[in-house]
Amino acid sequence: MKRLVAAGALVWTAVGTVVGQTPQPFPRAGLPSQELPGRVGTPTQAPPSTPAPALADIDAPTAAAVGFPIYPTATFLASYDAGKGQRYYLFGTMAPFEDLVTYYRTVLRDRGTRVYEEPGTHMFSQRFREETMAFPPGVTVKDWTSGGSLGYPNPTPGAEPERFPTVIMIVPPPPEAAEPRR
Repeated sequence: MKRLVAAGALVWTAVGTVVGQTPQPFPRAGLPSQELPGRVGTPTQAPPSTPAPALADIDAPTAAAVGFPIYPTATFLASYDAGKGQRYYLFGTMAPFEDLVTYYRTVLRDRGTRVYEEPGTHMFSQRFREETMAFPPGVTVKDWTSGGSLGYPNPTPGAEPERFPTVIMIVPPPPEAAEPRR
């Protein structure tokens, strides 16, 4: 369990060392650094007079693709290579942190673990196999408004909302290590 908590803390450190800094993707072999995409896919922009739908990105992964439920009003932000065949997916939401923790407790039928009180960070994890996985598969919910922060910046310039108070990180198991959810 201690390894799981330490791995979760490492993930959040890697995702955003400084609040307000947009995370950058991990380098991939064969791509020069200036050509690295910051997101998976390009967001679809709604006309200014029309509110954008919650998942406006046509390349946003589905719950089936990530192996965990995605909060209904979450907006896909980015996907990053986690190593060992894994990716992690970030979703922003305007819902309060505690509402998301309650939602995931209910749909996953798992109490999860409060990793940090400040900033609020709650993890719902599956079994972690160090030899085959870079990160523990699961869902982590983080409050990005603690300590007076304005929230996690929207990586799409000019998009609404400008910042997300709560971020969900989903890490599916690598395909060869996938097993039925407990």
